[in-house]
Amino acid sequence: MALDQGITKVTDGLEGLSWNVVGHTYTPKLNSENVFIWHAVIPDGTFVPPHVHPTQDEWITMLEGTLEVEFGGDVYQAGPGDTVRMPMGVAHGIFNRSGAEATCVFGVAPSRKLFDLFGALDGVTDPEELVRLSALHEVDFLPPPSE
Repeated sequence: MALDQGITKVTDGLEGLSWNVVGHTYTPKLNSENVFIWHAVIPDGTFVPPHVHPTQDEWITMLEGTLEVEFGGDVYQAGPGDTVRMPMGVAHGIFNRSGAEATCVFGVAPSRKLFDLFGALDGVTDPEELVRLSALHEVDFLPPPSE
């Protein structure tokens, strides 16, 4: 799919889309073979468990609020204006433990199957189904830590 010229308005998603993925609101802004970009509203107390994109680099540009990003045992805080870099093949988890909503812009390159994954995950609440669908779309969740 080639990139179409034009403007995606601040309140709009591509094709009028917006998805609820793990309690976050994801609104697609740009999608082509080379890149997929979406706006995210991440409520306090929500997270994306540690996972790997084996075929994509990912990044987050923070707009408002604070997120914690975990790479293995290392935890980093990102706030407004910061850009988080998550290289392909590197496990990462994203957590909002700040006490307030966070907003940011995510991107992946190349886009691969992530746009389709978010459509498949819209409203899914069962963790096993989330993991199964993600694996079919080239996102691999790590097993939960042993207690």
